[in-house]
Amino acid sequence: MATNRRMSRVASLIKREVSQMLMHGIKDDRVGAGMVSITDVDVSGDLQHAKIFVSIYGTDEARSETMAGLESATNYVRRELGSRVNLRRTPEVKFLEDRSLERGDRTIDLINRLSHERDDRKSDLDSEPEETV
Repeated sequence: MATNRRMSRVASLIKREVSQMLMHGIKDDRVGAGMVSITDVDVSGDLQHAKIFVSIYGTDEARSETMAGLESATNYVRRELGSRVNLRRTPEVKFLEDRSLERGDRTIDLINRLSHERDDRKSDLDSEPEETV
């Protein structure tokens, strides 16, 4: 069992190396369909499995196409990690789509919309003439 410090170091190393592969190594055209960035890497305690979370910007079609390209490049990525990273065993790699940035943008948009509606309502109340008795 690896320590938390070692797991985080291996995860950051995998993140850096896979980012380099996305920019220069993976030749599949489907991966270039959407803009891809690695948001996180989760390594298991025994360092045998790595979940790579990717955020894909683009249409739903580009997202699914990019995920299909990443799935087909899994063996290549694992082989390259084995040659680039000095580990006893190269971890199994799995790509997962991370939509947290999209959800965060949607949440901020809703908060801003509510704030504008509240300000509009407040200005409407302030502009109404006062009734005299």
